[in-house]
Amino acid sequence: MIKIVNYLLSKDRSGAMQSRTNFFRPGTLVITYLLLLVCYLPQASAQYGHDDPAWVTTWTTSPSTLPASGPATDILSNQTVRLITQASVSGSYLRIRLSNVHGDQPLHIGKISIALQAEGAAIVEGSNRTIRFSGQEDIIIPIGATVISDSINFYVPQVGNLALSLYLPQDSGFITTHALANQTSYISSNGDQTDSTRLSVKEETSGWPFLTAIDVLPSEQTSAIVALGDSITDGWGSTDSANQRWPNQFAYRLYQDDNIKDFAVINAGISGNRVTTEASARFGQNLQARFERDVLALSNVSHIVLLEGINDIGMSPDRESPISAEEIIAGYRQIITRAHAGGIKIIGATLLPYEGAGYYSEAGNRVRMAVNNFIRESGEFDGVIEFDKAVQDPANPNRIRADFTEDNLHPNDIGYAAMAAIIDLDLFK
Repeated sequence: MIKIVNYLLSKDRSGAMQSRTNFFRPGTLVITYLLLLVCYLPQASAQYGHDDPAWVTTWTTSPSTLPASGPATDILSNQTVRLITQASVSGSYLRIRLSNVHGDQPLHIGKISIALQAEGAAIVEGSNRTIRFSGQEDIIIPIGATVISDSINFYVPQVGNLALSLYLPQDSGFITTHALANQTSYISSNGDQTDSTRLSVKEETSGWPFLTAIDVLPSEQTSAIVALGDSITDGWGSTDSANQRWPNQFAYRLYQDDNIKDFAVINAGISGNRVTTEASARFGQNLQARFERDVLALSNVSHIVLLEGINDIGMSPDRESPISAEEIIAGYRQIITRAHAGGIKIIGATLLPYEGAGYYSEAGNRVRMAVNNFIRESGEFDGVIEFDKAVQDPANPNRIRADFTEDNLHPNDIGYAAMAAIIDLDLFK
């Protein structure tokens, strides 16, 4: 236990993460560490009811795979996967969601544990806790199913990194995963290593297999903002494992500002995703098909920030005669209607400039501008975020600033910071 407290005292975190988090406020450090001592002491099966309305999703990811058309090739067997995630808001109880939605056979998971990440594949000694399903350590997830774990008493720090370890005793079959996480996770050599402080790493992975959400019970009523989009929301182009995507940097802004309450900020971006159709099995189901699973099924969602449509334009079969703005707008209207039916506010974000990108065309850029005019002027969204203006080159508004991008399509860390900085926090008051 002393090792956990010493780790938390010594852990170097940026000021952006420290200034607003209860975890790092000087006046509450002693109380926080006492709470951690209680939360990490060995306990029986401490649980909290799933019917409690205060549950909120603190982290999520969206499966980007589609069912295999042939035999599965990337199979895990008698191995442990250690997935690294960053929570947004804190909480004292935790539960997880696992998915076999695209599996081709029932998925047997032999054991699961959660811990604080130390560095790389290592966890903080003594922070490890077993997660159960109906009191059992193992579970078989049917084809196409999602399961929710029992709750456990586990303190999740605000913007803290967690390590979830899953042992797969048998062949996994086709793996339901989020393929491009911009976060390194780890796959072990043989055996159950869920309780190992230092995983015996066989290989690294850029994906988040099986895990789709982590929920917490926060100390105060909290709701979630879902960042819904494609690779620009997914964080492609940001530094790997550094949590510099625009939703992360937006969360850091929220937690620094004492004039607005905390929200969970959760990422439902899929690289390559489109509003209207699928271009590739690597890019997940279209937005309208995945909306129920990736947004409405999550806990305590109050807001959506929608940034998607550039792939509909750029991936059109004929770039000189691309999809029409009206088709993308029709997709938006369905998402707006379904969000409002669920009591969720939806904020439209303007599409970024993309001149110089591999799939740019003048015709496509005209569609982008027409879509942005709808977002700005229709009044159908509950608010607007000008991501377009946040990153555009003043000398050429159709192109992202050169210092903000490496490929003229995806921002880099400072480009994502500019996106986070332009968001009006009053939209969420």
